[in-house]
Amino acid sequence: MQSPIRAATFNPMTATQESPLRAAIIPVTAFQQNCSLVWCSKTMRGALIDPGGDLDKLKDAVARAGVTLEKILLTHGHADHCGQAGMLAAELDLPIEGPHEDDRFWISRLEDDGPRFQMATKIFEPTRWLTDGDRVSFGEVELEVIHCPGHTPGHVVFFHRPTKFAFVGDVLFSGSIGRTDFPMGNHQDLLDAITQKLWPLGDDVTFIPGHGPHSTFGKERQSNPYVGDAAIGAAG
Repeated sequence: MQSPIRAATFNPMTATQESPLRAAIIPVTAFQQNCSLVWCSKTMRGALIDPGGDLDKLKDAVARAGVTLEKILLTHGHADHCGQAGMLAAELDLPIEGPHEDDRFWISRLEDDGPRFQMATKIFEPTRWLTDGDRVSFGEVELEVIHCPGHTPGHVVFFHRPTKFAFVGDVLFSGSIGRTDFPMGNHQDLLDAITQKLWPLGDDVTFIPGHGPHSTFGKERQSNPYVGDAAIGAAG
């Protein structure tokens, strides 16, 4: 049986360095949402970022990786990213951290949205709402929290500064950006979040998006038709 972990030994640093952070991508739900299993390589303690569904697959991936889960981290409140997070948290007795409280609206309607996408979903209350500048940790790894509204008002990004690695949810994709035509979406807020909060982190930042392949901020600045330097310059 093929392992559900994609890039199970993915190391965000170069091959000559020992990274404190490891990450594996586990696509879940019919939307192939990139749930990320992240862990501290020293302690083997970690977290799941956006465990939206397929909980048996996620638990199997955690067991295969030999990781002890400490918490669940959420980028935003859409069903494919968090629809079953509350179920997993209750089953494994884990705290949920994130997203920003401005996404309470989305979490409150999970049980209405789930059936529309043929998903079992459950409303939950995060253990901790996150705000811009907060920190979250597992093992000896600490991630910075960056509030990046636009796709949803309470969307957050998790950034590991030592390895220049980010988990951006549905803010940014390889060659695209998040949709803003959902309720409470805001296109200009999304553009501002990307160009004013993410780009300053550096072109050498590698990111895992909520869907699709990983990329770098530098590559997106060069070629992304929505937020690349050429596109932003033309809009200005």
